[in-house]
Amino acid sequence: MAFSVAPVSSGSSGSAIQPHPRSWYFHTANPCPDFPPLEGRRKADVCILGAGYTGLSAALHLAEAGLDVVVLEAGQIGSGASGRNGGQLHTGQRRDQFFLEKALGQEDARKLWDLAEEAKALVYDLVARHGIACDLTEGLILADHRSRYVAETHAYAAHLRDRYGYEAMQPLSREEIRALVGSRAYYGGALDKAGGHLHPLNFARGLALAAMKAGAQIHEHSRIVKVEETQGVHITTQNGAQVEAEFLLECGNGLMDGLDRKVDAHIMPICNYIAATAPLGERAHEIIANNAAVADSRFVVNYFRLSPDGRLLFGGGESYRRALLEDVPGFVRPYMLKIFPQLADVPLEYGWGGVLGITLTRLPYVRRRSGAVLISAGYSGQGVMLAPLFGKILAEAVLGRPGRLELLEKLPVPQFPGGALMRYPLLVAGLTWYALRDSI
Repeated sequence: MAFSVAPVSSGSSGSAIQPHPRSWYFHTANPCPDFPPLEGRRKADVCILGAGYTGLSAALHLAEAGLDVVVLEAGQIGSGASGRNGGQLHTGQRRDQFFLEKALGQEDARKLWDLAEEAKALVYDLVARHGIACDLTEGLILADHRSRYVAETHAYAAHLRDRYGYEAMQPLSREEIRALVGSRAYYGGALDKAGGHLHPLNFARGLALAAMKAGAQIHEHSRIVKVEETQGVHITTQNGAQVEAEFLLECGNGLMDGLDRKVDAHIMPICNYIAATAPLGERAHEIIANNAAVADSRFVVNYFRLSPDGRLLFGGGESYRRALLEDVPGFVRPYMLKIFPQLADVPLEYGWGGVLGITLTRLPYVRRRSGAVLISAGYSGQGVMLAPLFGKILAEAVLGRPGRLELLEKLPVPQFPGGALMRYPLLVAGLTWYALRDSI
């Protein structure tokens, strides 16, 4: 069996595989060596597509187990969503426990909750164990932009406490949330004291350095264009280099579009955007009083937090075409001012976008595609917390312990209507409708 990447045009999502944008993350990134492109031919136990959180965590855990690992990255370390995202650590899977209990039953829903708690703990452990300087900070506010949502949020916090023993979710009234977030746009919500936020690019670079020290070989600017399965896998890169390996782990998330139509039918890339204000000085405390991250209840989520130098990092808006917008500050600014009109006088000094992979149910697509190819992608905005553990779970499957992969394979992730070819026009119409509903 063989599959290959379709040619990448300037309008495809592949065009987002580019050098890091001049984002605030890039401006404040820790030093990281350049990793040379793969040249010639080599053999390995495992080849990994993508040097984001999933691929780097898988590489780290496999290298620590003594396997020969090669990571092929089309751009640079963390130049996909792992180095451009909002940096937020949420609790649980991408869908809440009510959904999982109904879809999979109490037993598997409990296992998935436990996995999510382990995933959160793994992020803290990786940061501590490898000395990754990434501004890891506790606290995340879930902000309801409709008054009718507040009772549901409070009921869910009670459900997590009573069913799962989770005591960290504190319900917030309108007065309480407005004391924490300097906006009249929210009517209540919850403070997740065990959630948090971090510098995503520094986290990715730290994982890369840890994997390298463990013995993994990383190659940037080494885009895979062809995969052949015979005995194991035979991989060819864009510059003609080749790898023969027993396993291939596909960990490119939304930037794998065009590699494999079977996978494309389940994952769609979309573009999301963040802007950073000038430093706010004393005004920063008025925007977020407790330095927590904030994510609101809109379908197209507004998410924001303060940087260590007192900027507001505000994520707002999506686009569903296959290329990133150019004027990101101009695109994000109306979303920010709807929440914080008092910042109309504050300039936006950085603006950048990134491509993430979404699925129809917003649950990750984790599968054994064949005996030699495994995939974990489609985190739908929950990758900071979930991806490192899911990379570890892929590593476990390679090492002969597939039990947790088999649990993740139960996650309901159907194909998009129309499959790989028609998913864009059909889904864009639906996403646009939901985005408009946010403003009603």
